Amino acid sequence: MRVVTPVLLALLLASAAVAVTTVTEEQAPGARAPAAPARTPPAVPRAYPRLPQDPAAIAAELAALEPALRSPATSPDQLPELAHRQQVIYRRLATDPALAARVRGVLPVRWQGVLDRHLAARREFLAMHRGGPRPAIVPAWRIIPPEPAANLLRYYREASAATGIPWEVLAAVNLVETGMGRIDGVSVADARGPMQFLPSTWAERGIGKGDIRDPEDAIHAAARYLVRRGGLKDIRKGLWGYNNSNRYGRAVLHYAELLRLDPQAFNGFYHWEIHYTSAAGDLWLPVGYNQPRPLPVTTYLERFPASAPPDR
Repeated sequence: MRVVTPVLLALLLASAAVAVTTVTEEQAPGARAPAAPARTPPAVPRAYPRLPQDPAAIAAELAALEPALRSPATSPDQLPELAHRQQVIYRRLATDPALAARVRGVLPVRWQGVLDRHLAARREFLAMHRGGPRPAIVPAWRIIPPEPAANLLRYYREASAATGIPWEVLAAVNLVETGMGRIDGVSVADARGPMQFLPSTWAERGIGKGDIRDPEDAIHAAARYLVRRGGLKDIRKGLWGYNNSNRYGRAVLHYAELLRLDPQAFNGFYHWEIHYTSAAGDLWLPVGYNQPRPLPVTTYLERFPASAPPDR
């Protein structure tokens, strides 16, 4: 496969179909969505990214993708496809340490630290689920378009100004909990909304105000909750309140650090897609995915084969 230069990458993606959406199998596989029409197919047909096999080609693609995702000159229409390729590369490398080491060895120094933090975050989440069987069902979620990026950034920063919790942490929690609001569903623990609050926690005095499913209300509530759990003294302690796992806290802070070091990294995160690690591989659940109840993976893929990774 040819090395992908920035110019070639732009040409390849200029005619790509566009849609927006993201996140990972960190969400509970048994989650159920609010009542909605069943089994709506993806709204816009798009291809699951097919990546090069050669480490040098992967490194060259990353070296083109990272600046393109940060550049104001990149067409907004190209950002979803660029970010999805970036996301799939990091997900793939996180599961293949030998390949990741070879890619890092030829990646420009400018992007090596970025690679390291992405892989560290992803591996923390993978370790949280290591040893258990991969789900044989797809979750009962709806995948919906996120709130506009400018709105989310405003909510994070206003909540940060009001509480002292770094905006980057709020963005990272929003990313790992629901892909910045793309997952519309109720977890097996009964958590809901873009920041995944239990109704009982939302009802605590001084935490939830307004609508648990409204992004602005939920982000402000998350900041207040992190303060209550000790986040101003030790953000890791606050994050433990969100998920009783040190791995969860470390993963969130790796993503937050990427945003702290370069706020333009938000452009990539915002356009990440929803991926779900299943018994059939790393499934892509695009905007338009709609399952009101869990469905066997095999049945889902018979109906929507484009959700399967191309190397399956």
